[in-house]
Amino acid sequence: MPIVGVSCNLKVDGRFRHHTTGEGNAVAILDAARALPLLIPALGDRLDPDSVLDAVDGIMLTGGVSNIEPHHYGQEPAPGEDVRDPGRDVLSFALVRGAVRRGIPLLGVCRGIQEMNVAFGGTLHQRLHEVPGRRDHRRNREIEFEDSIAPRDRLRLTPGGLLATWLGAEEAIVNSLHGQGIDRLAATLAVEALADDGTIEAVSVRDAPEFAVGVQWHVEIKALEHPLNRAILDAFGDAVHRRALRRRGDVLDEAAD
Repeated sequence: MPIVGVSCNLKVDGRFRHHTTGEGNAVAILDAARALPLLIPALGDRLDPDSVLDAVDGIMLTGGVSNIEPHHYGQEPAPGEDVRDPGRDVLSFALVRGAVRRGIPLLGVCRGIQEMNVAFGGTLHQRLHEVPGRRDHRRNREIEFEDSIAPRDRLRLTPGGLLATWLGAEEAIVNSLHGQGIDRLAATLAVEALADDGTIEAVSVRDAPEFAVGVQWHVEIKALEHPLNRAILDAFGDAVHRRALRRRGDVLDEAAD
């Protein structure tokens, strides 16, 4: 079975430090992408990104409560307190650039799309809901949890783009739950979907040799039931399986030599 590296977040609980991800991410990789999830701890430069990439057939950059440290895109922190995860920042940027360079399938989800944008030179809105003309994309914590994560955000998919092609439509409704968002888009990225307020909700890497897509919503929620989520994870899974076959062939060639 192909292996997909799934990024973790650092959670500090008193004296204990945990590297975690939501079960939904692992289940989506197993069930929808048809691959084995391998959790990658947020250990920063203590992990060699090339060694990580050598071991996997794909990378999934997950969501999380932390925000990218703004010095990575040339800004000072906005007023207020944010959860930071500097180890994840460092490792994720290296994995983004390395995966694209090496043709390893890459899927960025929520924080993951933001990591892709910053890794290639873009910037973020630190308080998207305070930007004139943008609505509040954060999860409504005053309603029942299941209702708060239900699809309710209408997207316009780029005509002829990857997502529109996979879905066979140019509109979709998703569960986009985020406090930050893309401001200046990195030059190497192309827009794949926009929210009704103009917020960039999905991107792809221009001229990438293999699957390299980021989405701002949570494709792992109801991955097999939601048409667009399933289409994205199907395409990611297909790319991961292609990579695994190529990697297996390379190993066999080396053994024959």
